[in-house]
Parts: sequence; C-alpha cells; structure tokens
Amino acid sequence: MPSVAYNTWNNTRLPELDRIEVAHARVGGVGRGRRFTTHQINQAYAVLLSSQFQGFCRDLHSESVDIIVSAVNPHALQMPLRSEFLLNRKLDKGNPCSGNIGSDFNRLGLLFWDEVNNADARNARRQNLIEALNDWRNAIAHQDFSSQALRGQTQLRLADVRRWRVACEGLAIHFDAIVRDHIGSIIGRLPWN
Repeated sequence: MPSVAYNTWNNTRLPELDRIEVAHARVGGVGRGRRFTTHQINQAYAVLLSSQFQGFCRDLHSESVDIIVSAVNPHALQMPLRSEFLLNRKLDKGNPCSGNIGSDFNRLGLLFWDEVNNADARNARRQNLIEALNDWRNAIAHQDFSSQALRGQTQLRLADVRRWRVACEGLAIHFDAIVRDHIGSIIGRLPWN
C-alpha cells in the first residue's frame, strides 16, 4: 500500500485533472485542429496541475515528517522537531519546482533529486518538464508571457499540459518509493509498501 499522499494523488487529485480534460473535450471537441476556445482551459489545466502536484508533494512531506517525528524519543522532542522540519517549508508558499521540492525533502536527510534521478533515467527529463510547467504557471498567474523560459510562446497547447501531467505522474511514483525507503532506513521499518 502506498503512502496516504500517493493514494490521495491517485484517488482525488488525478480525478480533478480528469474533469478538466472532460471540460476541454466538451468545449473544443476531440478532433484535430486549432481550438481557440480552449486556450483558457489549457491555461487553467496547467495551473491546476501545478497546484495538485504541489499538494501531493506537500502531503508526502507532511506525512514523512509525522512518521519520522513519531519515532523520536523522548516524546517531548517531537513537537519542536516537527516545527523545525516544517519551518519555512518552501512547498507551503512556492511552486512545486525542483528547487523547492529538493529543499524540503533534503531537510529529512535525503539527497532527494540525486535519489530520484538515480531511480529512473527518465526522471531527469521529468524534472525539466516540471520546471517548464512552473514557468508557464507563473506566466499565467502573473499574466506575463515575456519570460525567456517560454521562448517567445504565448499559446499553451493541450499536448504540453498532458506531457507535464505524465511527468508529474511518473515522478509521484518515484517520490513515494524513495521517501518510503529513506524513512524505512531511519526508523527501521517501511512506513508503507
């Protein structure tokens, strides 16, 4: 059984993303061709994807902190230790970019992106894709498409958002397993299977 965070990703967060796919198909149809009426849906989908992935990462981090802290004795240290792990957590305020994700999970004693990229050669590409997702998320949220990261693009395509979603789904699987194994090495048992 995976983490609670991963179960929520699969059973709550992904179905939310599926609903925006349905809305996209209803507005723009499913055939080939340019869909000018779907531009805002593509943008909404990208922002929603970023927020759902951020929620998953934050949930996984919180769950990990709770498990690690619950193994600490004396119990009087648990509350201050939990506070330290969560102090200035980047995923509470910032985008789910690789820097913020790595910073938060590294605080658990993990070289997070090294482990993630060692787990699957595709994860380095997935990491780059979440950076692109967050570049677009920021451009949409701030209505500023002048960033060099967008390379002059001002129109977001559904294919791009779907590619980012697949990357997030792949990373979520590896995040869950890597964090599970790391916590297991700390507390002496796997917190989830």
